[in-house]
Amino acid sequence: MPTKAVKPSAGGAPLSRHAMAYVLAGGRGSRLMELTDRRAKPAVYFGGKSRIIDFALSNALNSGIRRFGVATQYKAHSLIRHLQRGWNFLRPERNESFDVLPASQRVSEEAWYAGTADAVYQNLDIIKDYEPKYMIILAGDHIYKMDYEKMLQQHVEQGADVTIGCLEVPREEAVGFGVMHVDETDRVIAFVEKPKDPPPMPGKPDKALASMGIYVFEASFLWDQLERDAADPHSSRDFGKDLIPYIVKHGKAVAHHFSKSCVKSRSEAEPYWRDVGTVDAYWEANIDLTDVVPELDLYDSEWPIWTYGEITPPAKFVHDIEGRRGSAVSSLVSGGCIVSGAFLKRSLLFTGVRVNSFSQVENTVILPHTSVGRGCRLTNVVVDARVKIPDGLVVGEDPELDAKRFRRTEKGICLITQPMLDRIAD
Repeated sequence: MPTKAVKPSAGGAPLSRHAMAYVLAGGRGSRLMELTDRRAKPAVYFGGKSRIIDFALSNALNSGIRRFGVATQYKAHSLIRHLQRGWNFLRPERNESFDVLPASQRVSEEAWYAGTADAVYQNLDIIKDYEPKYMIILAGDHIYKMDYEKMLQQHVEQGADVTIGCLEVPREEAVGFGVMHVDETDRVIAFVEKPKDPPPMPGKPDKALASMGIYVFEASFLWDQLERDAADPHSSRDFGKDLIPYIVKHGKAVAHHFSKSCVKSRSEAEPYWRDVGTVDAYWEANIDLTDVVPELDLYDSEWPIWTYGEITPPAKFVHDIEGRRGSAVSSLVSGGCIVSGAFLKRSLLFTGVRVNSFSQVENTVILPHTSVGRGCRLTNVVVDARVKIPDGLVVGEDPELDAKRFRRTEKGICLITQPMLDRIAD
């Protein structure tokens, strides 16, 4: 269980003990290209042994929350399997719960959730059985560390109908977010999805407040809003497009700044939040972990990132002759890996990767149970899980050839999957 103590609220017990975390994990993640051909974005591997969804779930667990719901939809099998393996320690006899909630035609004959709000509405009967006092709605596809108890406390202290987690971002970057226009008290006076001209923050004309997709409600208020929205034939059943703008107009919506509740170890200088929704962003966030002092501290024992702990032997480095020496510099190498007479530099190897003799791997992210053949040179690459890299493959040195064979981004990062290699072989 979490090692970091949850501070009690003003009334004594933490508010988080009366809350349920509901994670929206059904996103397609199409900008990750072939990485999401077989898995939903929240199920994509990150950081050596975790999945992206583990960050939102770990934040909730470390914040003191013990009731969870996870709504899944697209290509959900690997995600559901991960949740069953890694998050099955919550026990009903301790007043804990963990429900995986696929779209299952519970309300109508339509197979899919119509929107993010509908993903909650269709499961109201299940959620209500747990009788939560507060609901925290979370996106399952971002990398960050946050204490939701502090957001809950602000919600109660300010008497808000909804409290919205937000980030300060440069105005020119805010066009891809839901953006809040707030007054001097952080009350939201307008909420716009992906505006062409984002409203500036008070006193900070070059900044805008972008939504993190995190919402806190009192449960009974949320039920009423979901029922109202479900009866509106013109609604798209979405929090950002429908529910939040309605509450901004007819109720009290308040912004919660991420800087007030972000969790930082001593080595982390700035609040860390990343949307790893593109191949470039995904590669960069993983490679950044190899820095001497990375911006994200995965070694913080006071705020652990919980995940499925696969049983593996230690990483192994073998051979010690000139030109065939198993070694790694500024790299992360997970359990079960074997670096056999190969050289790694500024790379991240997930569980069970094998890199064979005379190969050189630099600035590369290799997902679990992949094998790199002999005499390969990989530079600026992401390799999907369970791929067999053939002997002698060179990637990252000839842009034109790389673009013909693999997925190559504008920034020069190559994504390699097994079907791509199979087409070369044919």
